[in-house]
Formats: sequence, C-alpha cells, structure tokens
Amino acid sequence: MHAAPASSRPAGYYVISLRPAGMHGGLRRAAARLGARVFALPPWRLVALDDAGTRRTLAAALDADVVVFTSPAAVRAARALQPLAPACPAQDWLAVGATTAAALRRAGIGNACSPVRMTSEGLLALPALADVRGRRVGLVTAPGGRGVLAPALAAGGAEVLRADVYTRQPVTPGPARLAALMQLPDPWLLPLSSAEALERTLATLPEAAAARLLRAGVVAASPRLAARAQALGFRDVRCANDARPAPLLQAAMAPRPAS
Repeated sequence: MHAAPASSRPAGYYVISLRPAGMHGGLRRAAARLGARVFALPPWRLVALDDAGTRRTLAAALDADVVVFTSPAAVRAARALQPLAPACPAQDWLAVGATTAAALRRAGIGNACSPVRMTSEGLLALPALADVRGRRVGLVTAPGGRGVLAPALAAGGAEVLRADVYTRQPVTPGPARLAALMQLPDPWLLPLSSAEALERTLATLPEAAAARLLRAGVVAASPRLAARAQALGFRDVRCANDARPAPLLQAAMAPRPAS
C-alpha cells in the first residue's frame, strides 16, 4: 500500500470496519467527518443471553467488591436482565472505556470510572485494581475477547466472578460482499480495537482477500494490538491512544515520528 501524505489521511480512504453487525454507525460518522468511507466487514453479531445460569452469574458479579464491564453491549445485556445498582457505597464500578462508562451512568451508576488509555492494560492500572489480592472482582463480559483481564486479575490474587451476558455469533461474508470488498480502490485503513475480530476475519477471508487486507494501513488502539497486527503480517501499523472511532481515525492523520 502506498501511504498518502499525512495531511490527507484518512480523507479518500476506505475504512474497513470489523465492528459487530449493526454497530458500524459511530465509525461511519467519524469517517464521514474526515472525508473517508466505511466498508462494513463484521466478524460476528452480538446476541444477548437470557437464562437462569446467566442471571445467577450476573447477580454474583454485581455483588463483588469491584465490578468491571468490558463493553456497552455488556451494559445493555446486563441491564435487560436486572436493574444495575451499587451493592454498597464502597463498591467500585469500572468500564474499559469512556463509552462503556457513559452507558453505565445512563443505567444509574453515577460513579462509573474508565481509564485514560481505553484498553485492558489501562483498566488494570486503575487504583481500584492496584491491589486485588483477596478481593472479589465481577467481570461482566462475553465469551472470548478481553483475554488479558481475567488472567491478570486472577494472577493478582483476585477471585474473578465472570458473567458472560451476551455472545458473539459468527458472521461469514457472502460472495457478493467479498466481491464488493475486492473492488474497493486503495487506500484502505483498518481501525483495530479487537485482536479476536481481526484474527477471525483473516481466517474467514479467501486467500486473495486476506492478502489484500494485509496491505491496509492499521491504526491500533494499543501497543499490544499494534504488535499483534504486525505479527499477523501487516506492515503499515500505527498506534492510537484511544479505542473510540474518532480518535482512532485521527491517529491515522498524525505525522510519523522521525526515525
């Protein structure tokens, strides 16, 4: 891929969205403001869970010393199962990012806190998780994804009470969608906030489409994701300080530091 001048990125780019099905709106709006267009290539759709086991594990997670939500979808799914309210005044409610924290506040959790760097690593650096030995940490999430959190918390001595309140149902692009993808002109930009989404997409695409995607410029939400993209074969990789759509795309316009 031939990189465009820094001042023009991402104007004129096709932004390849690996967000879940039906959840590309925020990225579309951010891209439109910068003169870019979005091509949706969802690896899955989100399906809320509603059964006795899910309700039981959610109730236990919400009663923990610290409650962690990993996405706005987790907030929506949990809220549909039971009202969200602090179990006690000393309970900490954390969110992996500002959008998730805002969803918690709309649900009635006024003290929801999120890190400046909206990644698992940023979340783990918050004061409420600085010393979790002997503490119960409720993790409201979905199977897969955020694979750093639970092991790190357990390694720190926490009792992790996990509640998977929604699941990811795989989506495979059909022939017409793949043909449309291959007809897109260069340059492509790939905002990256989920290693799992990227890995599934590369595994699902035919060889020619996967090779074409590897030529895209990647802007990753964290150094860990940037390193993963490089390990998968991407050559043009940048790192942002924020996983939200607008900061991710704006990071693509920043001049590269002189080597």
